[in-house]
Amino acid sequence: MLLATDLDGTFLAGSPKQKRDLYQWLKLEKNIRLVYVTGRAIPLILPLLQDASLPRPDFIIGDVGATIADFNGDLISEFIAEIDVQWPGESAVMQALEGLPLLRRQEQPQARRCSFYCDSVALSESVKARLITLDCDVLFSAGHYLDVLPRNINKGSSLKRLVHHLNIQATDVLVAGDTLNDLSMYTHGFNGVCVNGSETGLLQATRDIPTVLHAVGTGCEGISEAISHFYPRSSRI
Repeated sequence: MLLATDLDGTFLAGSPKQKRDLYQWLKLEKNIRLVYVTGRAIPLILPLLQDASLPRPDFIIGDVGATIADFNGDLISEFIAEIDVQWPGESAVMQALEGLPLLRRQEQPQARRCSFYCDSVALSESVKARLITLDCDVLFSAGHYLDVLPRNINKGSSLKRLVHHLNIQATDVLVAGDTLNDLSMYTHGFNGVCVNGSETGLLQATRDIPTVLHAVGTGCEGISEAISHFYPRSSRI
């Protein structure tokens, strides 16, 4: 089994006991690979790798899918090369969006993407209109985050690349998330869980997908709930 989980609001959320139980179980379970799939850039993920309480991931998908790295945070060159050729570059994106009001750049490291604070769907549509010639994807989530990404690059597409590379069956993959920037992970036939408290848009978009569980539990409790639901024979949490 491979567990691919968002961090903020998902794998890093829940009560101390819920987190401790899941983390300890993952550390002891030798037949599960763990992938962090997050909007964070690698420099913001590295401190987590020093936290002894967290299970160490086998792989990291960062920058909303625009970065794929190994368990040390080192970029996997073959994947990065595929993504790089689809990215028009930060300068081109910023020039296209110059003068657009109320769009604020996020002050955090970003690679092969440009991320902003955006307070309306209408503004996100204006961003899309300006970027048509650059062939970028625009992802609006949680009501105020906007990511400009290379075409067809997202959490789900990068996870699919990794799963194919590892020769893992889709039914052996469990994805977990809580916002619309996780939606792409649920579109490749993987088992999935939306933890309690997930963004309404994500719940609406996944409610008719038979392989997606809308959990009662929050954060790690919801992930544990999904493991018991989809893999009852392996679950000992």
